[in-house]
This record gives sequence, C-alpha cells and structure tokens, in this order.
Amino acid sequence: LIRVNFTCETDESDLIGGFRLVDGNTIFQYGPVVEALKRGAILLLDEVDLASNKVLCLQSILEGKGLYLKKTGEFIHPAPGFNIVACANTLGRGCDTGKFIGANVQNEAFLDRFAVTFEQGYPTPAIESKILVRNFTALGLTDCMDLIDNLVTWADIIRRTYQDGGIEDVITTRRLVNVARAYAIWGDITKAIELCTNRFDADTKSVFIELFDKVSGVGYDKEVTSEIEL
Repeated sequence: LIRVNFTCETDESDLIGGFRLVDGNTIFQYGPVVEALKRGAILLLDEVDLASNKVLCLQSILEGKGLYLKKTGEFIHPAPGFNIVACANTLGRGCDTGKFIGANVQNEAFLDRFAVTFEQGYPTPAIESKILVRNFTALGLTDCMDLIDNLVTWADIIRRTYQDGGIEDVITTRRLVNVARAYAIWGDITKAIELCTNRFDADTKSVFIELFDKVSGVGYDKEVTSEIEL
C-alpha cells in the first residue's frame, strides 16, 4: 500500500515524479504513483477532494492503461495487483458547510473513472466496542468494559441526534480513542471527556458532557433514541 495525502498544492510532479538534484547530478526520480504501478501496489489517494485539476494527470492510469512518462520517454505498465483507491469526505463535490475547508469540486470525468463508490459510516456499537477494547488494552487499561459501554452508548446517541438534525457536531470513533488516551494519562474520565470536547462550542460541549454524565450515571437503553436539546 502506497498512500498519497493530497493538499491543494499537490501537483503532477508530486504524483508522477520529476527531476531532482542528487549528489550534484540531476536525475529523474519516480513519484509514488509510478512506484505503485511498478510494484503492483495499492495506491491510496487520501483526501482526494482537496486536489486541484492537476490530479487529471492520473486519467490514463485510472483507465488501466498505464502511464507514459513524457520527461523520460518510458511507458510504465501496471504490474499485477496494482489498483487505486481514493478517499474523500465530500464525494468529490466540495463542501459549503464549512466542515471540510479546502474541499474542491472535482472534475466529473475524473470521478467517473472510479468504478464503484463505497460510503463508510460509523461502526456499529458492537464493532466500536471492539475497537475501544483494543485501544484500552494497548494503553494498559483493563477491566474497563463498563466505561467502554458508556462511551459507545454516548457516541451512538449523539450520532443519531446528529442524523436527525438535532445538533451540528458529532463524536467520531477517533475522538473516542482520544478519550481513551486522555483517560490513560489523567486517570479521570470526566477530565478526559472535557479535554476531548474542548474543540466544540461552549453549548455543545456542555450538552455532550451532561449527556455522558447521564449515560454513565443512570444508564441508557441502547435501543431507545434520546433527544439532545441545544
């Protein structure tokens, strides 16, 4: 797997390669795209909706035809196993909500060359619980199932409320892992929750903390959707 993280400044040279000064000599160095082609690796285009129109240099590769390096005269055939996967938060259609700053509307011809699109939602509570168990265990924290259940229930209620339009922010799996790490440092779940929700506005943070207190204090039926009011 070869991963390329896109920014708005990623250009053809960053992807395909270019001439570089090495030990006083100017030589052509392959970029990650060519390396993936030659090795038969999976090429991961991460945050591809941040890309500019320079990403169109990948068109022939996306069609399975390999790549002609015009600067060296080489033609690079894709080795067996080569494939391309792109990740994007906006399906290549940009974002006007302010949540994904810098996301660009991608060329329709570029997007059309990806055969299938998978939308990855948040994991189910059962899967998320396993993720947290693994992370808590790696941090040397055992016998934390009650806490893990509370965190998973807390995030699930918030996400369902978010999907219903009740709030504008959400707790991600990554943030739950960050809570686990903060808890491992301070040994205080209240402080861990507070520090990991500081990025939200004051009202949202207050509601999130209050909800966790309720979840951990009296328990919630996981089958019942709770309403959060801001």
